[in-house]
Order: sequence, then C-alpha cells, then structure tokens
Amino acid sequence: MPAALEATRLSKSFGAFRALRDCDLSLPEHKVVGLVGPNGAGKTTLLQLAIGLRYPTSGSISTLGRSPSRDAAEITARVGFIAQDRPLYGDFTVAETLELARRLNPTWDHEYAVGRLRRFRLPLDARVRRLSTGQRAQVALATAIGKRPELLLLDEPVANLDPLARMELLEELMAAVADGGTTVVMSANALADIERVCDHLVILLDGRIRLSDDIDDVIGRHLFVSGSREHVAFDAGWEVIDERRAERQSNWIVRMKGEGRRGFEGQNGTVARPAGLEEIVLAYLRAASTSVLS
Repeated sequence: MPAALEATRLSKSFGAFRALRDCDLSLPEHKVVGLVGPNGAGKTTLLQLAIGLRYPTSGSISTLGRSPSRDAAEITARVGFIAQDRPLYGDFTVAETLELARRLNPTWDHEYAVGRLRRFRLPLDARVRRLSTGQRAQVALATAIGKRPELLLLDEPVANLDPLARMELLEELMAAVADGGTTVVMSANALADIERVCDHLVILLDGRIRLSDDIDDVIGRHLFVSGSREHVAFDAGWEVIDERRAERQSNWIVRMKGEGRRGFEGQNGTVARPAGLEEIVLAYLRAASTSVLS
C-alpha cells in the first residue's frame, strides 16, 4: 500500500534539544492514524515537518510522495492542516473565513463547507472571536476539509472541547474520511479518542518511534500476563514492554517478536490474555519513563 507519509532517519533539533531522533516511519493511505505520546515527545514537530513548516536537521520526510521543502505549493494544495491553537482571524466572520479559504484553495468545495457548518447551526455572520471553543474548532475543521485534501494533519483537534463538541467533531471527521477517502494523521492524548476513530497507531516517545502498526495488529501482538515470578518465564520470542511487581505476583505487558501470532503458556496460576489498547499505550509510556526500553 502506498505511503501517505514516509520518514527515513528523520531528526530535528532546536539547538541542543533533539525533538526527533532517527525516526523511520511509513504511514498507509486511506487510514486514520493516531499519533500518541507525552507532551514534548515530538508529535507537533513531526506534523510541522510533514506540512513543510519546519525542515529536518537530518534524514528525510516525504508527504504524498513529495518533499515538503521542494514541493511546498503542491503539498499545500493537497494537504489540510490544523494546528493545536487553531489559528483563525478573529475579526473575520465565519462567512468571510470560508470565502478566504475558497480564494486560496483551487479544489475548495464551498457548498460542502457551508453545509456542514449550517448542520451545526453555526451562524455564518458571527465574528470568529465571539464563537465558543467548540464552534471555532468546527470552523477550523471546515476550512481544512473544505479543500478536499488527500491528507489531513490534525494537532490535538479535540483539545479543550467539552464532551459533546468533542464527539461531534470526531463524528464529522470520520464522516469526511468515509466520504472522500482522506488519510488522517491526528495527534491526541485521550486514548478513548484514538480507540474510537483510528485504524493505525504510532507511539512517539522522547523523539523516537516506539511503535507503528494497525491497531488490530497491535492488540493481536501484545499480551497481558499475570502470575508469580517463579511461574512466568519469557523466551526469546517475547519482548517485555513493562513489568509491574507486587508482593505475591507480577503483571507484564509483552510483545510478540517476529511474524504471526501465538499464545503464551505459563505454569499454574498464570493468566494470559490479549492486552487492551489503553494497557498497551500506558505500558510503553511507563517503560519510557523508567528506561525499561533501550
């Protein structure tokens, strides 16, 4: 399957701080990709590099098969991007914001953009600065999807939204993907949002890609194992991601190495089951904070 976003040994430094370190990544087209990691992990930097707002210190990145630095005009026409702060002109009305987007984007679908905002009863004559946080998020999403992009990059699109506005925006995002076959890469801290809408998961920790795979495969290749330390031993076919010790038993999140899937057999009292997505992500986060992963 062609890659919507591909990086090879991608690094980005800001002075002595390395935001990304030798990242290799290939994200498939026509998927909703969830980009997960703690604050400062490099999520925003990766999205900015993909759209051409920043340039790599070393390595390379391609977006829809093009270089963001050399093919900026083409990428801008084919890619929608919403920054975390959702920058909009506060003194513009909603209608004026859409008109500006229409003039700047040759593939702009004005009927679609206006129609989706009217579905949310959003007044087109209202000044943007007088809108609620959720309403501004919907306007920003309309300007990004209205250009009918092949790739949509979203940096924390549902941050600071109330539960209803959050759900409405995610539902609209899924509808847009289903209608147009758009590829979406969205950073998020809420694992429930990732589980609800995403097909593919990327875990980014300390500027490095720790995991990138379809969510079904991620779940299929990770196990939660619980038992006495005397009764549990992992052979070379398993990688221990995280271990939580208690007085009488320990819990592990382990990942199967190599291809295929298989179960785990321990001694008496051992419990093994597929790990949930939240358990898996938290295991990687804990492992990084305690330097379990190399």
